[in-house]
Amino acid sequence: MRIAVIDLGTNTFHLLIAEAKTNQLEILYKTNIPVKLGEGRINDNIIIPVAFERGINCLKGFSQTIAEYQVDKVRATATSAVRSAENGKNFVDVVKEKTGISIETISGDEEAELIYQGVKLSGAITALSLIMDIGGGSVEFILCDPEKLIWKKSYNIGAARLMQQFFKSDPIADEEKNAILFHIQNQLTDLFDICEKYQPEILIGSAGAFETFAELMIRKNNLKTDINTTKTFAFNFDDYIATSIKLLNATHKERAEMPGIIPLRVDMIVIAALITNYVLGRTKINRLTLSTYDLKMGVLASQI
Repeated sequence: MRIAVIDLGTNTFHLLIAEAKTNQLEILYKTNIPVKLGEGRINDNIIIPVAFERGINCLKGFSQTIAEYQVDKVRATATSAVRSAENGKNFVDVVKEKTGISIETISGDEEAELIYQGVKLSGAITALSLIMDIGGGSVEFILCDPEKLIWKKSYNIGAARLMQQFFKSDPIADEEKNAILFHIQNQLTDLFDICEKYQPEILIGSAGAFETFAELMIRKNNLKTDINTTKTFAFNFDDYIATSIKLLNATHKERAEMPGIIPLRVDMIVIAALITNYVLGRTKINRLTLSTYDLKMGVLASQI
């Protein structure tokens, strides 16, 4: 059976096509398009017309690819940008009308569950862990061990939201950093309470920004790892901290010239570094791992 998974993220739309044979998965095709659905007015809960149009055009292309691969089953999930937008339902309706794709708008809890299922498939959960998925609209945290999911929650503190609200200077000003940290500190009180109780040993970054962190370090250290084919990547913790501080102090132009950063993440990586470093500091975790498997793989697993 051929399955297509579409993940409509706030920044990026992903398409994954796989062949499922007796619980084995073969990835036939994957792509991602920087649609930037949350551009401009995500904090006003609006998908602006130009982003709306980009989303429709991207999904028209995905629909053609799905037809070419003669897919048997399609599951399309929309997350924070569509979930919170006043015109999110309208977007879903127009997509159905123009492309035939039925979109399921999932809750933050469902999103966290699917991220957990995807990360679990990668084999990254080897001890009591805190999974973190930094999206454009929301950030999901999942506390788990190799056997079970213990706790999960989605927070509306995604990189696009915080960037539009706070990030105005180049490089980011200390006052802006402090405003972001104050905001996330207020949002994440229950996360830190649960981490105080369970004491997770490892922070697992789910794809996205963590792939960019990894790519920066792979290029810097001339490592042989290929992010496109690996399931996990263990960070050198001190190297990660040094890289994140460099990102926080760099100008837009300096970041854009760093090998390993895609254009979409040149500014959002600053927000991702701030949140990650704050969480590492508050939880006293000093082990960091990347899982390249995320929500998409969780959705795929759910369809087998």
